[in-house]
Amino acid sequence: MRVVGLVGILIAVITVGVGIWQVAETPGSFFQEEPPTATPAPTPGETVLVTIVEGESVQDIGEKLEDQGIISSALLFRVMVALEGYEEKLKAGDYEFEKGMPTVAVVERLRQGITAPLVVTIREGVRAEEIADLMEDKGIMSREEFLEAIQASYDFIVLRSKPSGQDLNGYLFPETYFFGRAQTPEEIVQQILTTFDERFNEELRQEATNVGLSVYSVLKVASIVEREAVVPEERPIIASVFLRRLRLGWPLEADPTVQYALANDPANVARYGYWKENLTTQDLEVDSPYNTYRNVGLPAGPIANPGLDSILAVIRAEQTNYLYFVAKPDGSHAFAETLEEHLQNIQEYRGEQ
Repeated sequence: MRVVGLVGILIAVITVGVGIWQVAETPGSFFQEEPPTATPAPTPGETVLVTIVEGESVQDIGEKLEDQGIISSALLFRVMVALEGYEEKLKAGDYEFEKGMPTVAVVERLRQGITAPLVVTIREGVRAEEIADLMEDKGIMSREEFLEAIQASYDFIVLRSKPSGQDLNGYLFPETYFFGRAQTPEEIVQQILTTFDERFNEELRQEATNVGLSVYSVLKVASIVEREAVVPEERPIIASVFLRRLRLGWPLEADPTVQYALANDPANVARYGYWKENLTTQDLEVDSPYNTYRNVGLPAGPIANPGLDSILAVIRAEQTNYLYFVAKPDGSHAFAETLEEHLQNIQEYRGEQ
């Protein structure tokens, strides 16, 4: 009986193997080789973007993948999906495959829904309009869609000190993001804000409160520090200058706020870009709530989107008596406590009387 049982098992295994061989129409091993087809050999490493639509059949998906040169046989694809019981488990979405991938790897990626991300890096110190341009350049959304999305309402504790009339400039945390191709503009902004909320966490918010600053005030100062600082170590010192001027009721006289104000004019952006390098005396007189030469106190809102280092520099600013600073040729700054010292530094590093 044992011998007969063993023979029966062997026959069953051979029958299944022959059945698979016949279905796959291949003279090779089902598990090691894919069947030869008339399609040209794919170029190894070449990537292809494929969209799998909700409701597409396994047959349709397999043929699409074969037509794109990702797999060699749509039939083999269907067999593998059937053997694994994945007919109802393949997920829709935009996928990025390499041509000539093993069919089993393709099936597994579709089952797990590992879609192709859109990778975007938001740099420190850029304004919302620059991010909008980036989103459009990367094909994620139009510039207008992004600017509209940052006007929408989002529910985060970290947003509570933001005036209702202001957009999200300042809150668009600099980071490398991976966005799904099917995400809406609001979902993308939500993802960016989630990152900001995680970085500017409850502990940091409490630190800000302890030094008398709201999140919104921190971002206003930090955005200026981000634009001013070239040497990272100087951030807490630059922050101390602006915070001390605020306490004394002095105007901040920060050039980046004037640059921001000027760039609200599209004609100025077309001519000088978003951050005009060489400001004139006339520029310093621009009528804007962001111009800290004409207005005492903080600008109307953040002028850029600061990174965590600049945010920390404001919350943990150094205790100094500095009230002035001037840029040196290497990008660092000379700091001064008195106007007389400051004028001497200007003479030394700029050659101005």
